[in-house]
Amino acid sequence: MRHFDLTPLYRSTIGFDRLGSLLDTLGAFEGDTPSYPPYNIERVGENEYRISMAVAGFGDKDLAIEVKENTLSIRGEKQAEVGETTFLHRGIAGRSFERRFQLADHVVVKGASLENGLLHVDLVRELPEAMKPRTIPIETKSDKPRVIDSKAA
Repeated sequence: MRHFDLTPLYRSTIGFDRLGSLLDTLGAFEGDTPSYPPYNIERVGENEYRISMAVAGFGDKDLAIEVKENTLSIRGEKQAEVGETTFLHRGIAGRSFERRFQLADHVVVKGASLENGLLHVDLVRELPEAMKPRTIPIETKSDKPRVIDSKAA
């Protein structure tokens, strides 16, 4: 639970309401943070990232990846096994899970792959042309249009 009021911030800013909702989300995670399945977040390039999640025992049909409103959700649910299996020891967790990741603006999911028990989700940050820095020429009032003298040429 949040112990401070962001109402004055909402009154004096425009477009920063997502910051408040992000803080609300962080406050919701104060207690139990899920630790299953374990994952890594790597930076593989200047604007490229990869989430690698250990999903041993899950196949591609058992996993679902969804992106909605800057939130990446990865869900795993084992399909019912056909046949009767008696385990003497069961150490590979097969329980259902859901992991959520908040994505920054302009971060898109490029693809996902499953290899050797690891789910890899590739992300890239793509800035639109309007957001990229550009140089603006400065004109002065004293600048006069150039007139080319055809006799001098």
